[in-house]
Amino acid sequence: MAHGRRAVVGEQLAQVDNRDPFAPPVWRSPVYRTPEGVILVVQLLRLVWRVLWFALTHPLMDAVATLVVVTWLGLGWPGVVGLALAAVAGLVGLRVIQPEWFARFVAVPVRDWWRWWFYRRRWKAAMTLAGLAPDYRGQPMLPVLDRVHRAGAVDLVRVGLVTGQAPADFADKSENLAHAFGARLCRVRDIAPGVLLLELVRADTLADPIPALPIAGEVDLAGLPVGRCEDGTPWRLRLVSTHVLIAGATGSGKGSVIWSLVRALLPAVAGGWVQVWALDPKRMELSFGRALFHRYACQAAAMVELLEAAVAEMHDRAEQFGGRTRTFTPSFEFPFLVVLVDELAFLTPTSQNATSANAPRPPSPP
Repeated sequence: MAHGRRAVVGEQLAQVDNRDPFAPPVWRSPVYRTPEGVILVVQLLRLVWRVLWFALTHPLMDAVATLVVVTWLGLGWPGVVGLALAAVAGLVGLRVIQPEWFARFVAVPVRDWWRWWFYRRRWKAAMTLAGLAPDYRGQPMLPVLDRVHRAGAVDLVRVGLVTGQAPADFADKSENLAHAFGARLCRVRDIAPGVLLLELVRADTLADPIPALPIAGEVDLAGLPVGRCEDGTPWRLRLVSTHVLIAGATGSGKGSVIWSLVRALLPAVAGGWVQVWALDPKRMELSFGRALFHRYACQAAAMVELLEAAVAEMHDRAEQFGGRTRTFTPSFEFPFLVVLVDELAFLTPTSQNATSANAPRPPSPP
């Protein structure tokens, strides 16, 4: 631009650093400079609003801060030190006298906050580089990091989705998120519209076998404890009003699930209100527990007979309870029957062959 001409401003047509006479014109948007005083006032108002909002949403922290300030004004630094020692002594006493309260109100919130801060520091980079922060009007829109709860070796991260996102977007990037946050595995669960849960597994707590669970005094058929989940909570298996199929590769531990189930049923079996009918085509798994089963069969004809008896019992109970009740309550007279099959692939051809053998045949021609 020649010397002496007035500067080109935003609202004018500008041909900047381009000597090509045939180049298309470059249009610049108007630029308005906000006075510094206005910027300072706005920033001050934003700071005051954030402080007030933080005070309103954190009443416990407000009370602690008020107590510290009042103590310092009245007693000085010795009073603050005494207050801190009293708080530490109170926490230690709570830990000794009421460990459950200490875990619920102190240990768990602090641990969850610490994990939330861990994810907060890495959140923007992880979302942006994984392609989960879409651009809107020139600004990246980050998914909202809501709450984090540490459950054993699993971090449960609650995430608010950006408008237009779906849980499938996070499921496609689960491997990226696992590496970004230093986890072994990342699972995505849809829990509410616009909200999902990231399950970040930090360690394999199920790699080593655990001892058999203690036998409970009461048996809940809606949730029998048979093992332990990754987060350390009991793994419960539902038997009532359902069918259970246990599938897995050879050596994966299917037998341990079966025997854990039988073990959890032992008090009810002893009480007579639960019966286990076992079918053991392989004769290699369930034969060890014959004394625990009300009926046991391992031959083809005997297994078909056992299944037919179970079906007959089902129809007989339907006749007795039909029109009277829709909820079955096990009792000594009408026990809860558990038909246990190991394994189903062996039983299917056996049942077909036995059924064909029992079916009536046409007479032979003379």
